[in-house]
Amino acid sequence: MNYQIEVLDTTLRDGAQAEGVSFSCDDKFRIAMALDRLGITYIEGGNPASNPKDKNFYDTACKLPFKNARLTAFGSTRKKDSTVENDSGINALLESGVEVLTIFGKCWDLHVDKVLQTTLEENLQMIYDTVRYLSARGKTVIFDAEHFFDGYVFNTDYALESARVAVEAGASCLVLCDTNGSVFPDQAYTVVNKVVHQFDVPVGVHFHNDCGLAVANTMAAVKAGAVHIQGTLIGFGERCGNANLGTIIANLQLKSNIRCIAADQMVNLAPTARMVAEIANIKMNEADPYTGNSAFAHKGGMHVDGVLKEASSFEHIDPQTVGNKRRFLLSEVSGKRAIQTWIHKIDPAMSKDAALSELVIGRLKELENEGYQFEGAESSLELVVRKCLNNYKPFFELVHYKIIGEHPPTEERSTCSLVKIKVEGKEEIASAEGTGPVHALDKALRRALEIFYPVLKEIHLSDYKVRVVNPAEATGAKVRVLIESTDGIDVWHTVGVSTDIIEASFYALADSIEYKLMKHYAKMQPALGKGEL
Repeated sequence: MNYQIEVLDTTLRDGAQAEGVSFSCDDKFRIAMALDRLGITYIEGGNPASNPKDKNFYDTACKLPFKNARLTAFGSTRKKDSTVENDSGINALLESGVEVLTIFGKCWDLHVDKVLQTTLEENLQMIYDTVRYLSARGKTVIFDAEHFFDGYVFNTDYALESARVAVEAGASCLVLCDTNGSVFPDQAYTVVNKVVHQFDVPVGVHFHNDCGLAVANTMAAVKAGAVHIQGTLIGFGERCGNANLGTIIANLQLKSNIRCIAADQMVNLAPTARMVAEIANIKMNEADPYTGNSAFAHKGGMHVDGVLKEASSFEHIDPQTVGNKRRFLLSEVSGKRAIQTWIHKIDPAMSKDAALSELVIGRLKELENEGYQFEGAESSLELVVRKCLNNYKPFFELVHYKIIGEHPPTEERSTCSLVKIKVEGKEEIASAEGTGPVHALDKALRRALEIFYPVLKEIHLSDYKVRVVNPAEATGAKVRVLIESTDGIDVWHTVGVSTDIIEASFYALADSIEYKLMKHYAKMQPALGKGEL
């Protein structure tokens, strides 16, 4: 590698400002330790002065056994017309117990005038006093030059003077922030390059994604001389999000020969990204480069055929390099090679059997004609292929279910479900209440099956989608239900189709459970023969 880039992940601070994201202290601990294992340089845990949760986080996080990362606390310069000694925010930073502090200060005269409502001179003094005070107490201060790029456009001299004051006061790193997310890559390169040549301290960047350019801007900034980058691992954050570090780390390390994390940790990039999404309880963007579930998914027959002959023909890296995997999506545009790949995955001895390929293709066409679509439900697809190959035995049989709902609801939970299942000749009946019919059915089904398969307690539904297959039939139309399930480690997708939305949901739920059990027992009994699952 040519040289090392410092990476500051602000998932726990800026990421927590994303719409729909709310971390518990335990969530923050888990994410912090995952980022540390990945090899992130700095982990910004929050602002201890902003809320009790962040303060409590630092009280415990300072005792966590970090091996790679340095924990940082975030805060602002002192308030106007006050002193650093009496500033509650500054004192909260000192009491946080961390050695690295990220301090943001205004670098755009518009903000000084309209937001802080103070003079340009007072703002410079606020920056100097704060950085000087903290540096004199042995703290490593990273100065986030807030709105630097906008300030540079409208008042270049003042933006540079704000940065210069911070450096003179003892800032160890000068981070240029595109807080509004409005910068373009050519501007990012030009400004960073000029600043790099004016200051003796390392220069970093912090880009937001309001123009969809945060990754491109960060790449341009590194090319211009920035050696410190900030963002969030999977890109979520205020408004349109922050620079996606998962993409940037892979771009720099795999494409530009610039080290961000240890080489042996690159295989954990995608798994860590998915773990963060799971803990944050958000739907990961599956189209994210490198880490998304669709990053190495191939659907067109020509593409599949090309990848099977020469992977680099349609893949810019080996998916396993970043801990991801190649996926072949089967649909009406897939070719026989894709079908054979799935058969080979299940039973290598059958991969070249033309008759079996035709059997699978025929069954898929039948199901697609009924409204099924498998490109987003590969787990259901695997079950279909296994059944065609006589390589599958169901783990349970549904005897019947009943759903009871009321309107108006008499209680908060107004839907009940009764389920009767059979496992190896033994019957079990379970009932449950839910906030809706699918919720009630899911709970009752699990309650009955967990008696036989306790491992099902590990899984939960992480996404549920309903699509109308034939809208012309109005309320009599078929619906396609897509379910995403997870056990906290793996994620899988299943599908069900019916004119009855409850029945369609049951098919998808049943496939989800069957798939989990199949994979679980295959790991426990690797020698299990075909037809015995």
